[in-house]
Amino acid sequence: MGKVVFENLQVYQLSEKLADLLWEIVIRWNYFERDTIDKQLVRCADSIGANIAEGTGKGSFADNKRYAKIARGSLYETKHWLRRAYKRNLLKHDETTQLKSLIDELLPRLSAYINSIGTVSKNKNSMDD
Repeated sequence: MGKVVFENLQVYQLSEKLADLLWEIVIRWNYFERDTIDKQLVRCADSIGANIAEGTGKGSFADNKRYAKIARGSLYETKHWLRRAYKRNLLKHDETTQLKSLIDELLPRLSAYINSIGTVSKNKNSMDD
């Protein structure tokens, strides 16, 4: 597996953007909201980038793909907690719009990244034959 610098991956950069925006929003919530929804939301949002980073460091395409899929699961969990926050009137309209835009960009890119893991090597090998 070729060395991938996770910081250079667009999916990683988008996941950081999402996690940072969420942090800016939830840090202003009251104690009860922060103690319930906030902790779950921040953990799963931070987990997206953490799993992308961890997967690139594992050393195999299979591990990288597995961790990228875990990252995608964390993105879906983030969506769940955002829906709960929205239903409980914790998010402003503009915050919801920003977050939805980031998620709508990140989800297909993350899926494409998952599908691409290992394919460059396979294509290269077949061209060498």
